[in-house]
Amino acid sequence: MKYILVIGDGMADNPVNELGGLTPLEAAKKPYIDMLAAQGILGSVLTVPEGFPPGSDTAIMSIFGCDPHYCYSGRAPLEVAAQGISLSLGDAAYRCNNVTLTDDETVPFENKKIVSHSGGGLCEKQGVELVEYLFNHPEFKALADEAGMCVYPTDSYRHIAVQKQADIKGLVLAPPHDHIGETVAENLPKGCENAAVLTKLMKKANELLSNHPFNVRRRSEGKLPGNAIWFWAEGTAAKLPNFFEQYGKTGAVISAVPLCHGIAKLTGLDVIMVEGATGEVDTNYEGKVISSLDALKTRDFVAVHLEGPDECTHCGDLKGKLQAIEWLDSRVVEPLCRALREKGEDFRMLILSDHKTLTSNRQHDGDPVPYIIYDSNNNTQAGLSYSEANGLKGRCLSAGIDLMPSLFELN
Repeated sequence: MKYILVIGDGMADNPVNELGGLTPLEAAKKPYIDMLAAQGILGSVLTVPEGFPPGSDTAIMSIFGCDPHYCYSGRAPLEVAAQGISLSLGDAAYRCNNVTLTDDETVPFENKKIVSHSGGGLCEKQGVELVEYLFNHPEFKALADEAGMCVYPTDSYRHIAVQKQADIKGLVLAPPHDHIGETVAENLPKGCENAAVLTKLMKKANELLSNHPFNVRRRSEGKLPGNAIWFWAEGTAAKLPNFFEQYGKTGAVISAVPLCHGIAKLTGLDVIMVEGATGEVDTNYEGKVISSLDALKTRDFVAVHLEGPDECTHCGDLKGKLQAIEWLDSRVVEPLCRALREKGEDFRMLILSDHKTLTSNRQHDGDPVPYIIYDSNNNTQAGLSYSEANGLKGRCLSAGIDLMPSLFELN
């Protein structure tokens, strides 16, 4: 038996007026996923424990069987692990996004608005040029050195900053994707003395990046400039339970998102990188399928994570969210299942959204999300399509950590 987990990040939602009161899952054309739902176990699950902010960090940890109540120490430390970086006792890690703030130098920093959480959709190594310039600039480097701060660039807009011997007790940082259209002043770091240090760095970055040649070129092309950085997702060193010791299964994780790579490494799962995987709606779907099938030749389990639905929702792109869901169906789930059937391979597949991402406000939501567990040897004849409402009609799980035991038939 082979086991597959497919996560469509943020594809669950609430009813949308533009879709006639349907959710994107209900409106999207996803015949293969609906067929699996009709023949499998359909239910809903609370992936984000009560008391935790809704996000992929807590949700995906839960899905992989890591209880955030005991394991969660912040999102950034998970991404630190993805890069093989070790945090010393007393060090803090942050996500350091390239972002776009109001592109007008006459507007004071605090009065500018958050326009894009991704610097206008920076991808590949575009963001690397900006953060490397920034941390090597004499003015910014002096402030960063004083703060004990260094940066570890990654592809796209997602970077990691590590601050030596940093006091983050009480620190509150705002995820930029949850505050699009709001002012900087409303969302500046707060809660401890270190907040002022981070604010000073962010303000200087906006000053230095506004007229960087890369951003001048972006404007001439009609694109948003990556004219600022934003610290968030603070945390300290993380430790997660070993996947094989928990479930007795070998496995691998396929994703373009450092968060998933970090969870994989900390749980002892293999990380498989796919060329052309971007974390956007336009990603290498076929490459992920091929890599998944290759992984299953020598492993029991593979997880495939697609970030597209979440990114589109944060950007207010409803059409893109629908397309991402439809391509998840036609370019990932269907070819994976067909290939396994052609090989005569028995398999069980878990499909779900890690959390809701709401079209109404472009933010994450911690409500239960629908899941499917499909077994190639067992047609339940349930007859329901995959949607939020139908999920609530099935078996409701009170915690995401119950999913893996259900997939592996351990409960």
